[in-house]
Amino acid sequence: MFATRRRTLAVCAVPVAALLGVAAFAPLPFSVAQPGDTANVLGTHEGKPVISLSGDGGGAPARDNGELLAVTIGVTKPQVTVRVVDVARAWFADDRAVMPREAAYPKGDTYAEIRRAIDDEMKDSQDKAVKAALRQLGRKPGDVRVELRLSDVGGPSAGLLFSLGIVDKLDGDGRGGGLTGGRSIAGTGTIDAKGAVGPVGGIPLKMRAAVRDGARVFLVPKKECDEAKSERPEGLRLIPVTTLESTLTSLKSLKDGNKVPRC
Repeated sequence: MFATRRRTLAVCAVPVAALLGVAAFAPLPFSVAQPGDTANVLGTHEGKPVISLSGDGGGAPARDNGELLAVTIGVTKPQVTVRVVDVARAWFADDRAVMPREAAYPKGDTYAEIRRAIDDEMKDSQDKAVKAALRQLGRKPGDVRVELRLSDVGGPSAGLLFSLGIVDKLDGDGRGGGLTGGRSIAGTGTIDAKGAVGPVGGIPLKMRAAVRDGARVFLVPKKECDEAKSERPEGLRLIPVTTLESTLTSLKSLKDGNKVPRC
C-alpha cells in the first residue's frame, strides 16, 4: 500500500513540477526598480545647462558652488519581461523594489503610447515648476524665459528641484548668493503652479541614489516623512517640505546655521 502511495505521489509531482517550471518563466505584470541617476539642476546635462534663462528679466545667474540633485529611480522598461526569479531576487535585495507595472508607468497599450504619456507628464511638471518659481519671485513669464533640459528624468517628481534651481539662478538666496551653502542637496516632490509640494513614489530608492552621489541633505515631501525615516540611510539629513516658500526658508536657515525642521 505504501509503495502504491509513493508511486501515486511521484506521478502527481510530475505535473506540479512542470507547472512550477512554467510559472517560473511566465511574464508577470510587475516592474523592478532600483536607485536611478541623479542630475544637478544647477549644472549641465549632455553638455548644455539644465536651466537656461533669457530675456530682460533674466540677468546673470546667481552663483552657487553647491548642487541641487534631482533624483530618480531606475525601472525596468514596460516592454521588458519580469519573471518570478526577478521578483524573488528583488524581494531579498536592499536596493531593489517590486511594484505593479501600472504604478511605474502611465497607462498605454504600446511602448510608444507610454513614452508619449511620460513626456506629457514631464512637460506639465516643468511648466508648473517654472510658474511656481516665477510666482515665488514676483516675476512675470514675459519678463524672463526659462528653458529646462533634462529629458532623462520622466514624470513629475523633479518639479520641486526644477523650481528651486530656477529660483537659485534668478535670485539665489536674495542676497546675491546661492541656496545650497556649498552643500550637495538632493530631493524630490511634485509641485503645482502655486508652489504646493506633493508626494511621490520610490523614496527609499531615491535616498540611496542621493547618498551614493554625495548628498547629505534630502528634501522629502512631509507626507512621506514616516517612510523616509524608516528607510533613511546613515548620515542623510531629512528636511520635510510642503511648499516652495517653506523649502526656501529651510534652505536659508540651513545655510545660515539656524534651526531647520526635521522629519
